[in-house]
Amino acid sequence: MVGLSDLSFSRTLPSSLFNQLGELLEQMAQAMEDTALVLTEAVLTPIYIPDEWQTKRFTVMVSEQFSVLLVGNLQETEISGTQENDIGTGAWENQELWEVTSSLSPVDLSPLQVRLTFNSEAIASFVSQLRDLFGSHSNTHQILDALSKIPSANDATLQSKFTLLVLEYLLPESNNDVIASLSTIPAVSVCQPVEDALQKQIVQERLLNQVTTQIRKSLDLSVIMATALVQVREFLDLDRLVIYKFEGSTNSTPHLPDIPEQDSISQAGCVVYEVLAGNAISSVLNYQEENCLLPTNPCWEKYRQGFTLAVNDVEKTYALEECLLNFLRKSHVRAKFVAPIVFEEKLWGLLIAHQCNTPYEWKESEKKLLTAVAEQLAIAIHQADLMRSLTQEKQTLEQRVVERTMALHDALVAAEAASRLRSEFLATISHELLTPLTCVIGMSSTLLRWSFGDLNKRQRGYLQTIHDSGERLLGMIQDILDLSQIEAGKAVLNISEFSLTKIAETALNALLDKAIIEQVNVKLDLQINPQRDHFTADARRVQQILRNLLSNAIKFTPEGGDVILRLWVEDGSAVFQVEDTGIGIPEEKLPLLFEIFHQLDTPYRRRYGGTGLGLALTKQLVELHRGRIEVESTVSVGSIFTVWIPNQIMSILTKRE
Repeated sequence: MVGLSDLSFSRTLPSSLFNQLGELLEQMAQAMEDTALVLTEAVLTPIYIPDEWQTKRFTVMVSEQFSVLLVGNLQETEISGTQENDIGTGAWENQELWEVTSSLSPVDLSPLQVRLTFNSEAIASFVSQLRDLFGSHSNTHQILDALSKIPSANDATLQSKFTLLVLEYLLPESNNDVIASLSTIPAVSVCQPVEDALQKQIVQERLLNQVTTQIRKSLDLSVIMATALVQVREFLDLDRLVIYKFEGSTNSTPHLPDIPEQDSISQAGCVVYEVLAGNAISSVLNYQEENCLLPTNPCWEKYRQGFTLAVNDVEKTYALEECLLNFLRKSHVRAKFVAPIVFEEKLWGLLIAHQCNTPYEWKESEKKLLTAVAEQLAIAIHQADLMRSLTQEKQTLEQRVVERTMALHDALVAAEAASRLRSEFLATISHELLTPLTCVIGMSSTLLRWSFGDLNKRQRGYLQTIHDSGERLLGMIQDILDLSQIEAGKAVLNISEFSLTKIAETALNALLDKAIIEQVNVKLDLQINPQRDHFTADARRVQQILRNLLSNAIKFTPEGGDVILRLWVEDGSAVFQVEDTGIGIPEEKLPLLFEIFHQLDTPYRRRYGGTGLGLALTKQLVELHRGRIEVESTVSVGSIFTVWIPNQIMSILTKRE
């Protein structure tokens, strides 16, 4: 006959009775003088749970004097069609992988296939299997490995005492009492729980909608958190709701303090925001995880993958993690639910709900709400971060614009100063050259006409060269003075009425001698109605424009070539066109044609000479009349310069008034 001290059994029991036996084991451990460790399935919460362990519940007590194992397996009929991940007091959950269902029944009557044994080998084997679920380098693995070597023959007195207590639960009378107690539960309408659940779901959806609306309306993260977290805490009646921010996460608002820069291995982050139920709940603001919860911990990888963590009782879940358990005790945390805040595949932080005083079984609706709020907070943090980046970029661009504007202003001032100095220099030098040059031209002209004594042919040639060079130098100085006045804004048009035909003939006749010397044919093509011959502009300036264009055309036209001056009136503007059959201008040189002191390349400069002032001055004089000049030129055909000069009749009328 087997004695009471040898009691071991395997039978089907209700979950409620299994829970009572587990509580009995915990009471037994507390009553023992020797140190005893009690583990439940809650220790599996921080790790991924294999399929064969997802339907298993257990309580194992290990000590030097007394060890016992209580294991329960859910019946297949109760778990078919449902993928369940909740094991005891805590579980990892990912709503994309699992859809957890919950029962509205007020009492959990799910049957379990229960096995209770005192066999030391069976207990050691079970602890070894439990050890293998954890990483070989983890502290939990080492603790369980040491526990697997402890079980030995139990103390007979302790085992007998516990056996008698177990029998009290297993006697038929005791079971009848349990059944009788269940029968006294008041009848509840089948529809009432459903109505209550639906009503709570509606309120929850409305709350989530308010949080979403607030996020869309505001970019201030502190306002969003003050609105969302306060409402969620009140709705779920939580003791504490906090946001834990990891080190290195972008700080999207000045209201959330930066984490001090420390070693990333020893410093994972800190609590940056919290909402408390009242003054009785201690604050954990700026609390940091201890070294016992490193970033290399498997928990972090789970969070990065979007898993949530539900812990119903930290005392059972972290029984093997003394460091973390002490930290949670210090923070007054008894139950917690953790939802990751992830955006752009980066783990920013965690939304953590705390119940501080007693264990708490997290309901499925609470988990879903907290997970949804964490997702919305991720969106809010992301958009606040984007806004911060845009603001910084805007400020940077504005600063660059200011710097560039100042640089351009300084460059413009410097350019204007340089231009003014150049104009002043040219004007000063030109005036200083005019007096001696006038004397040279006058004296040479006098000697050519009334010489004192006879001049031979060579002497007369020398005087003529001096006179012609002086005239050419005088023309260049006059051009420089005109350009200086125009650039300085001091040039004034002398508006008067004149004949277009006459002014064209005068300009052409003035260059006939030069054309004859260069053996170039010059022609005048008048395409103008005599009734439209009268024009209003600065006659001297217009004649200067024509003279410069004709002179330039004759200069670059080879012997036997033609230069044609055409004239017509178009839309109230006089159009002068000078066409030649000269060397033309390369297309790439056209943009540089009217620049001051600019000439063609070296071979042309040596052959034709010149200062490059004529065309530059011509363009300035045309623009002074609010006209325009266009050039068509090719190396093979020659050049065509077309000038439009508007009728200045309004200017003369204004001047007369």
